[in-house]
Amino acid sequence: MKKLFNWQFKLAAGLLLLSALFYFTHYLIFRNGMTILDWFINNLAFVFINVLIVTLILQRLLEYREKEAVMKKMNMVIGTFFSEVGVEAMKMFSRMDRDLPALGKKLLVSKDWSDKDFAETIKNISSGDVAIENIQGGLPDMKKFLLERRAFLLGLLQNPNLLEHESFTELLWAVFHLTDELAHRKTFENAAEPDLKHLAGDINRAYKLIIIHWLNYMKHLRIDYPYLFSLAVRTNPFDEKAEIEVK
Repeated sequence: MKKLFNWQFKLAAGLLLLSALFYFTHYLIFRNGMTILDWFINNLAFVFINVLIVTLILQRLLEYREKEAVMKKMNMVIGTFFSEVGVEAMKMFSRMDRDLPALGKKLLVSKDWSDKDFAETIKNISSGDVAIENIQGGLPDMKKFLLERRAFLLGLLQNPNLLEHESFTELLWAVFHLTDELAHRKTFENAAEPDLKHLAGDINRAYKLIIIHWLNYMKHLRIDYPYLFSLAVRTNPFDEKAEIEVK
């Protein structure tokens, strides 16, 4: 640190000496101190404008570009989550959704969707509750699926980019909590009604958050990666007519 300070001090002193030398040379040639003073004051006055431009405009622009770069990396992580866990989890959760036909109609994402369509659908899902019930029959398969991907979920939680995306971290914690709840139960046969209700609440929380983030992810793909968006539409877990083959 001391060496760095010495280097910076020497550079600053050298630049000031060069500036003084050129001002002195100008005076020797033109013998007009008022012109030098006029230039010096004008340049000094512009320093404040320069500071304003650098700190308030360029700095904001750099921060925005850095944030965009982080979000692109984050969306890659989110895409991996949906490939490995999210889409299949939504399929499992949707089988327990009493109002799946009505919900499915709202989630038939297509290339014709606008930003407004995404925003309105996300708002509707956020303000409402999904109707999870009759969960007992699907719990063993759900437990097996989530436990097999537990290491993957742990890896996502260790990703430093998640610090920039608190809502997605909340989703991961919801899925991870559900995984732990299921893991601690050896069997679901003859499960008490209060316990099933508790698990339904955990599923409901994870289900709702996954749908919201899936919609945000689909919106991102539609704008930045149309070819991935096309695949996501053709594998939409809420579209019974979705086909992977392009026709």
